[in-house]
Amino acid sequence: MQQSPSSPQSHSVSASAFDSAAQLSNLQQTYTVIPRVRPETPLLDGIATPSDLNDFTTAQLITLADELRLFLLYSAGQSGGHFGANLGVVELTIALHYLLDAPKDQIVWDVGHQAYAHKVLTGRREQIGTIRSKDGLTAFPERAESAYDTFGVGHSSTSISAGLGMSLALRYQGLTQTVACIIGDGAMTGGMAFEAMNDAVQQDADLLVILNDNDMSISCSIGGFSRHLAMLWESGYQVDISDAGEPILCRRPDMQTFDRRKRHKEMRDVPQLEDNLFKAIGFTYFGPFDGHDIPELLRVLSIAKQLKGPVLIHIYTTKGKGFAPAELDPVGYHAISKLPVETENDAQSKATEASDITAASTVTTKPALKYSQVFGQFLCDKAVTDDKLLAITPAMEEGSGMIDFARRFPERFFDVAIAEQHAVTLAAGMATQGVKPIVAIYSTFLQRGYDQLIHDVALQDLDVMFAIDRAGLVGEDGATHAGVFDLAFLRCVPNMLIAAPKDENECYHLLNTCYEYQGCTAVRYPRGTGTGAVITQPAQTYNIGEAVVESILGNDTAPKKLALLAFGTTVATAQQAAQNLISEDASADCQVQVVNMRWVKPLDSALLESLLAQRVTHIATLEEHVIMGGAGSAVNEYLLNESPAFKRHHPIICNIGIPDRFIAHGSPAEQLADCGLDIDGVVKQLKQLLS
Repeated sequence: MQQSPSSPQSHSVSASAFDSAAQLSNLQQTYTVIPRVRPETPLLDGIATPSDLNDFTTAQLITLADELRLFLLYSAGQSGGHFGANLGVVELTIALHYLLDAPKDQIVWDVGHQAYAHKVLTGRREQIGTIRSKDGLTAFPERAESAYDTFGVGHSSTSISAGLGMSLALRYQGLTQTVACIIGDGAMTGGMAFEAMNDAVQQDADLLVILNDNDMSISCSIGGFSRHLAMLWESGYQVDISDAGEPILCRRPDMQTFDRRKRHKEMRDVPQLEDNLFKAIGFTYFGPFDGHDIPELLRVLSIAKQLKGPVLIHIYTTKGKGFAPAELDPVGYHAISKLPVETENDAQSKATEASDITAASTVTTKPALKYSQVFGQFLCDKAVTDDKLLAITPAMEEGSGMIDFARRFPERFFDVAIAEQHAVTLAAGMATQGVKPIVAIYSTFLQRGYDQLIHDVALQDLDVMFAIDRAGLVGEDGATHAGVFDLAFLRCVPNMLIAAPKDENECYHLLNTCYEYQGCTAVRYPRGTGTGAVITQPAQTYNIGEAVVESILGNDTAPKKLALLAFGTTVATAQQAAQNLISEDASADCQVQVVNMRWVKPLDSALLESLLAQRVTHIATLEEHVIMGGAGSAVNEYLLNESPAFKRHHPIICNIGIPDRFIAHGSPAEQLADCGLDIDGVVKQLKQLLS
């Protein structure tokens, strides 16, 4: 971790320099409105690469922090995206790029929610408005995007492992570059982070870990680790760092204006601060320090980066720092949508809307529910009638639609923090004791608990239900968050049942069906709103593995008969594509049956045999999932290996889904079009099949 003497950016800040600049540390501004016009940022505009910071004074760095924060507010208003965490690390990002020689020195961000400021300072300032849009910047660090993005991220708790790998490889090659990992308190709850810290001590690696403690991940941080960090902060003391890099136990500067926990607890004993978790593992620990105090950050980091061995610097920040609404509501401002376009008629429109509230209330159509809301409604409804229901989430209470359930049934709600592996095995343990656990988890994060799903749940055939949110493409969050592999990795596991609802109503009843089933089940549903389908009551229990013919379009005597087998929310696309296909078929030589398959495992083999008996000439499967190993593959496997009728009658088969590549970020519509899964793309592929 020792800085190379030849580094052009080997800055250090002495204690005396810190003292002389201390009065500057509270000059940062707080904003209350997201600007619609690009603000004037003269210092920021002069930065093409981080090396341009070399000649900045401390006062200029503080002014730069104001400019950068205001610019991030403006760009977020133009493009949307992650918000609070980025505002919280402005000062830290400036300090790191001032002190380190990136990209030679390696700066590794965890998750990437807080990397926007980093992107702005590393040559992507004028592109930041394209973030999360098709062909624009990615929402997270990505190696292909910039040499300054040392490691591609998106999932949490990976930075220390990746940074340790870099440090060991550099040591092996005789290189002395700094490796700095920035990890949040939420990401630190992931077990992978502790595995990496354990190994870093074992390897005696030169590694600088900066723990950004903002008391938040996306939801509020919970658990023993969060309480441990709170104890370190509330002790009123800190382990300071001397110019020689030695720990000095002292009273922490007055941080009353920074009390984001708003708690007043009795002072802890000083030895507890020294005997903290990180020191017990074997890290050299310093902190906690104010992460918004640039002079203090420069002083501490300039010394810490020269130390040997694993070092952890604990800083505390405010999520949403500098934007008053975000400081008050860090959950709501974790990410934001872009500002709506204002027109000259907006004021008049608002006045008209206000005068028409009473009349409009009588005709307004109820908006479609989000699938997460459907799940939340099911949870509450079922919990009222079944006291065996318990619900688990790995730090996704809000995203999974569980806020109401957690409020109404707190003793039955378990947020285990960012620990997907633990969440799955926790459910397995619960299931051995006669209760019914439901694991609410995003598809992309279930990948992290795959071994536990196989070994701890399915192998023992335990009664656990998985509510898999964010299945399919997820738009602007891009490839790191896409849930496009779950069918492939779930359907190959014995004892698993997998349901894929077409809309909100079917989602509600399939959740109930899988809940009532005794064994391992999964209900897979997408991000966002549904079709507007009304949820019928009471909850139904569908027949396991039974598909539904949605429509039959065209002439029964047509020479070409197509069976379009749609899985999940692609049923609506299939319906529209079939209608377009038939309306364009002037010769009326084609009939199309649209089938809502509803179940990926088990498949409705009886219906498939029925279709073959009707002498269908073509079969197409449709799914928002990778083609390889997906639901279409399941149909192929059945027809080729098990179907008696298929051996006598061979219809032409086509699988329509996501091709064998990672799908770049963009709007959901753009992603679907990119894969040929929009209506036009599906019609085109069906025409090719029929030709």
